[in-house]
Amino acid sequence: MHKLYYKPEGAWVGDIMPYARDGKFYLYDQRDNRNPAPLPFCEPFGWDLVCTSDFVRFEDFGEAIKKGGENDKDQFIFAGSVFEAEGKIHAFYTGYNRNWEKEGKTSQVLLHAYSEDFKNWTKSSELIMLEPQEGYDKGDWRDPWVVWNEEKQEYLLILGTRLEGPKTQQTGRLVSFTSKDLKNWSFQGDFWAPNKYTMFEMPDLFKMGGWWYLVYTEYSDKSKTRYVMSKSIDGPWITPEDDAFDGRTYYAARTAFDGQRRVLFGWVATKENDDDLGNFQWGGTFVPHEIYQRKDNTLGVKPVDSLWNSFKGHKTISDKVIVAKNGRSEEVLIENTGTFYSFESTIKFDSNVRDFSLRLFKDVKTDESYEFLFSIVDEQLIFDKNPCFPWFQLMNKGLDRPIKLKSDTEYNLKLIVDGTVFTIYIDGVALNVRGYKNLGTDLAISVSEGQVELKDTVYSNEVNNK
Repeated sequence: MHKLYYKPEGAWVGDIMPYARDGKFYLYDQRDNRNPAPLPFCEPFGWDLVCTSDFVRFEDFGEAIKKGGENDKDQFIFAGSVFEAEGKIHAFYTGYNRNWEKEGKTSQVLLHAYSEDFKNWTKSSELIMLEPQEGYDKGDWRDPWVVWNEEKQEYLLILGTRLEGPKTQQTGRLVSFTSKDLKNWSFQGDFWAPNKYTMFEMPDLFKMGGWWYLVYTEYSDKSKTRYVMSKSIDGPWITPEDDAFDGRTYYAARTAFDGQRRVLFGWVATKENDDDLGNFQWGGTFVPHEIYQRKDNTLGVKPVDSLWNSFKGHKTISDKVIVAKNGRSEEVLIENTGTFYSFESTIKFDSNVRDFSLRLFKDVKTDESYEFLFSIVDEQLIFDKNPCFPWFQLMNKGLDRPIKLKSDTEYNLKLIVDGTVFTIYIDGVALNVRGYKNLGTDLAISVSEGQVELKDTVYSNEVNNK
């Protein structure tokens, strides 16, 4: 199924709680075996542990923090935070019992476990006092994230919740607790409450180059992982023009820093019945992005170098100039790509171009393909099937990204196709998508009403992951 991106045997990856030390990343992940069909997740799960240093080779240690029983507060181990402090490795996490939710009881509480070696964990009875506070929804109180606030010499814990009331009300917010010793906590109320979404999930807070970045996933039909930024850990928070890292398919992403790289850990959702027209499901395949800081202090993403450099046996494609005086022109770049490959090119277009696109799995007879369309006039990167006939052929709500590309400027473009997952990068912008149909075998490029140039173009269908 996938030759490069990580997916455990017999399960799909859910939310990931990453931690890093000395170049090694510890991924604590939830796993959905989809037994029975997704609802959105089925059998209760704990946290499994898998480790990697290069995002190509993974060592699976199985269940690290075990789920509880049917009548326990941690029937499910929902998301949380892993960090080192006070001489131990700590996990602050959400215990969830779906039976209690049906009975109208408090179904989500914060819990604590600790470890000496990342693999063996002891559950403690601490943090149960950090239950939903008065006025907040007792069924939406989850995903704690803990950081050390150097300025105030205290621990800061933030989590996602909402106010009591109908879920049609967009009262999603982050709240916070503070502590000097990880044991005695003081509730500080709202940490950030923009009243934009029903709920917030998977908050993350980190500092890079003098700026604080607050990462979160919106609980809505768009489900994007977004961020705001501030010079202070207390805000005020500024929303950048492009406040996302990826599209709707890339969900519940959090970061970890190993001393050299800050990596974003998200999963690419599958679709119901493996159908392009199906709705997105909870759980999927892990795809990392490496985060970097642009000159204006906003964040861009790129492939993790070790993952990208694992491709080998590259084949060179000669430089191309494709011209469309009127309408659209197109050229096949690679025939018979297969379902696993990388593609890289330096691309430049002139001021007349309205759009250009990469067409994946193109059938030259029917003209059908998947397409990443770079619309210069609309300033968007859009994924769809082309042609979408009979209308519609793909459920692509949220499969677009804002992008501002300038004419007569060289851009590096990278593409990874791994089974049904397609990942594209350009100018710090990423977009992950799924495609399930066996349409054709070629990769082509098209341009509308102008000229596009490609140089230094290479592709590979081999990877060194042994």
